Amino acid sequence: MSVWTIIAAALLLALAGCGVIVERSADRAVARAEDRWPPVGQFTEVDGARVHYVQQGQGPDVVLIHGAGGNLRDMTFSLLPRLVERGFRVTAFDRPGLGYTDRIDESYAGPFNTRAESPQQQAALLARAAQQIGIENPVVVGHSFGGSVAMAWALDHEAEALVSLAGAIMPWPGDVATSYKLLGSRLGGATLAPLAAALIDPMETVGRVEPIFAPNPMPEGYLAHIGPGLSLRPGQLRANAQQVQALKGHLRTMVPRYDTLSIPVELVHGTADDTVGLEIHSVAAADILPNANLTVLEGVGHMPHHAREGAVVEAILRAAERAGLR
Repeated sequence: MSVWTIIAAALLLALAGCGVIVERSADRAVARAEDRWPPVGQFTEVDGARVHYVQQGQGPDVVLIHGAGGNLRDMTFSLLPRLVERGFRVTAFDRPGLGYTDRIDESYAGPFNTRAESPQQQAALLARAAQQIGIENPVVVGHSFGGSVAMAWALDHEAEALVSLAGAIMPWPGDVATSYKLLGSRLGGATLAPLAAALIDPMETVGRVEPIFAPNPMPEGYLAHIGPGLSLRPGQLRANAQQVQALKGHLRTMVPRYDTLSIPVELVHGTADDTVGLEIHSVAAADILPNANLTVLEGVGHMPHHAREGAVVEAILRAAERAGLR
């Protein structure tokens, strides 16, 4: 055996040892995150996949669908209780692969998987879960990526009205960030995702979260409520990256059907949103959707349901009234 062969073997063993250390550290980080931010709702099962949801209140049904990278806690921070106060039965869901909802089946799981659930598949899972827990004729509300899932729900399943909050609902120019490509790849999903979980302190992610709200401030207590450690779990990092990376292609197949959507649609979007652009998404969609009303919020970034919660509540009330639910 040559010296170079021995050196190469030693390097491979060292890398394998580092991999084991990272995996163990990531496992401990996941356990800490799930202990600190446990499920806050209930579960229902659809074809073997557990779906996590929170349901409160009485009245017409409103469904809340969160955006990329997060979980239903974004909706329970303040919007859900505000809507309950206004006389709705409100249900917030974790999307597939995020929060505590499983991926739609095992073929989408695992560190080397690169498959992503489409908005249509996510809507189908959540619509079936909604039916199982007694939700009828809902107003479906989606934020950011959740806007595409809400749109797919409205196109393919029962919904009385649709509300899109800074929704990613139209194909956009350009490509997704490199981080999504890396984390959604086989190698990145297997190596970078555990490394991120092992090395990043969840409560030191303020610098990553605040820009999502900009130019508006992040609400006090939001980070501790949302559970950033849940977003850093390797499985969620992979699922989110894969779904975001595949989204534009799925939107291309959805957009030609938008002009068939006759239910009331409320589009709420801020002028200062540099994550999901107002003109590219909501303005363009309003030109296609036959029954859409666009509310433009001056100086509001990507989180209108926090920056201008009152305007969002009014849009949901308006959607319910236009649908004859109030």
